[in-house]
Amino acid sequence: MTGDLGFGVLKPFWEQLPDQFVNAGIAEQNMTSAAAGMALEGKTVFTYSIGNFPTLRCLEQIRNDCAYHHANVKIVCVGGGFVYGSLGMSHQATEDIAVMRALPDVAVLCPGDLVEAEEATRAIARYPGTCYLRLGRGGEKRIYDHIDHFEIGRAIPIHGGSRVAIFSTGAIFEEIAGAKRSSPGTAFIPAVWTFPTVKPIDRETITRCAKEVDLIVTVEEHNLSGGFGSAVAEVLAELPAHARLLRVGLHDTYSAIVGNQKYLRAQFGLDATGIAKKILEGSNETAAADVHRSDGHSVSGAACEISLSARLFRRAGLFRCWRPAGRSAPGAGRRRADPCGAAGAQPVFARKPQGLRRP
Repeated sequence: MTGDLGFGVLKPFWEQLPDQFVNAGIAEQNMTSAAAGMALEGKTVFTYSIGNFPTLRCLEQIRNDCAYHHANVKIVCVGGGFVYGSLGMSHQATEDIAVMRALPDVAVLCPGDLVEAEEATRAIARYPGTCYLRLGRGGEKRIYDHIDHFEIGRAIPIHGGSRVAIFSTGAIFEEIAGAKRSSPGTAFIPAVWTFPTVKPIDRETITRCAKEVDLIVTVEEHNLSGGFGSAVAEVLAELPAHARLLRVGLHDTYSAIVGNQKYLRAQFGLDATGIAKKILEGSNETAAADVHRSDGHSVSGAACEISLSARLFRRAGLFRCWRPAGRSAPGAGRRRADPCGAAGAQPVFARKPQGLRRP
């Protein structure tokens, strides 16, 4: 079913299967409800339109008619992100991932190239329930020649690396490839993964990478609030210890600028140059925040800030360190790089503050 769009690409389908094609007109709400009705009668229905029209315009029908009833409706959007940037913010799909992944029982897929798009289409046709397939503009550079054993909910490794892992979803991958080429002088080679599925997210890959690298970078042509980076952050938040996370995307804003996709990506730092700059800055900040103890253990960036603050306060004479009577300091007899000179020490104000002296 189409909302009166896409005839150039849909013509071969309706010529071969005329009884399985419906033009619903510019009436996306009606199209979605009709698709849900056919799905509940046993059919698998694909709805198709551009930008926000197959999602935000008919969100109530997707929620109430499709998702709630586990209907086999596959919602296809062409033009995710800034593809239709020259038509203004009404056509820019920059909140759709967040909205669709918030709906229970809805799978969300954002393929990065033609091969992923083909595999994702076959996968959602077999997948029970409502799915959202977010496509780019078409014509993106190929990431692979073929994919073996594509699965919904599985990330795909592009190449290995160290220190930094880059997670990409959707057609923005072409900018990541450019970012890698534009920064050959860096002291590290990032591992790169593409996530054609945003929901269900690949928790296993995220967890493994969080243990192996210092910094995870997520890149998406979408608002940061609730998007792909948020999905990764939700997994990391439940881990006892993990890599630092840097999310690259739109910072809670609409674009008041009109221009083509390449132009708008550059304006918001989502082109190859902007992404490379952010990754390098994030890597440098992560390296600066890592404080290594003399016994080989390291602390996180947050602990590093506490450590630095503790040393400044101690040198200013604002607190001393104590531990319960009769308990010796861990590692007594050897020098340790501890915030207060002893692990587990707690601050106690030793005198009335007289103002901080310059350390």
